[in-house]
Amino acid sequence: MSILPKKNDLGFYEIRLESIGGLGANLAGKMLAEAGVLGLGLNGMNFSSYGSEKKGSPVKAFIRFSDPDVLIRAASPIERPHVVGVFHEALYKTVDVVSGLDSHGIVLVNSTRQFDGVRADLHLEYGTLAVIDALEIAVEEKTKVNTAMLGALFRVCDFLDPEAMRNVIRKTFEKKYPHFVEPNLRTFDRGFNEVQFKTYEVPEGSAGKAFVRPEPVLGYATQPMGGAIINPGNSILKDLSGSRQGFLPEYHDSKCIHCAACDTVCPDFCFVWEEGTDKKGRPQMFLSGIDYQYCKGCLKCVQACPVDALTEMREEIGYAEENRVPHKFVLASN
Repeated sequence: MSILPKKNDLGFYEIRLESIGGLGANLAGKMLAEAGVLGLGLNGMNFSSYGSEKKGSPVKAFIRFSDPDVLIRAASPIERPHVVGVFHEALYKTVDVVSGLDSHGIVLVNSTRQFDGVRADLHLEYGTLAVIDALEIAVEEKTKVNTAMLGALFRVCDFLDPEAMRNVIRKTFEKKYPHFVEPNLRTFDRGFNEVQFKTYEVPEGSAGKAFVRPEPVLGYATQPMGGAIINPGNSILKDLSGSRQGFLPEYHDSKCIHCAACDTVCPDFCFVWEEGTDKKGRPQMFLSGIDYQYCKGCLKCVQACPVDALTEMREEIGYAEENRVPHKFVLASN
């Protein structure tokens, strides 16, 4: 008898993880598949999709399970998942993370917010929403977000054996990093126990979310005449908010001595300066704030500040937009 709760037409139970580089979704997918294959005897497959292999860029991890008598010969990206795990909330801005989700599917989100707010941002009409504050757990246990998300995923996929995952964690860390075994086991258990669920009623006959495959805007039929480049590379248009991993520098104007130590170490020129005069009437540049559009949350400025005018804070939804001080590019336009 099959232990898989659902299957598609090919006999697969499919999971898609949506993340950014640095949060460990690729490793989480490998460990999840390993626990299902070695722990339960299922057939399984996992692989990931990412571009430039750099921290902060979008990442997708795919996991397929099938019964032992069903061979997995499909190696295409998962378009109709039964479960979606969202490791990073800022992905909502640029990626349709629930694209193709089954009508009775489950979405697991790393978030501190209430269900209805997350649901509205996801444009999720029905199905089950699971929320876990994986970042807080990881910070407290000094581990990674992916282990807490794995714990929550095992609660979501209740056909999987949590003890099999604990064995995988031990096997992964005990030889090279034995001091990480117990913290990661605690992180996994907390993720498993602290995830919360809310189900939105599914109307009868609902077909689920349609999957939309991204396509390039320009092609052989739409390219401008003569090969003109209508959108030359311009870093003014970039938005690095999606690469932040949950933390931001908070600026305290009353403590700032305008020494520019923060600007010296900032890799993305996030700090906005204005010309003014000091108490003696001499010209001086004064820091007016941070343009959070370009801030990827590396926190090098916090380490460099000699007077604690910049402190580390847990990012809250809307904080960056409300407190952003935009650059004034007089020779270029947005």
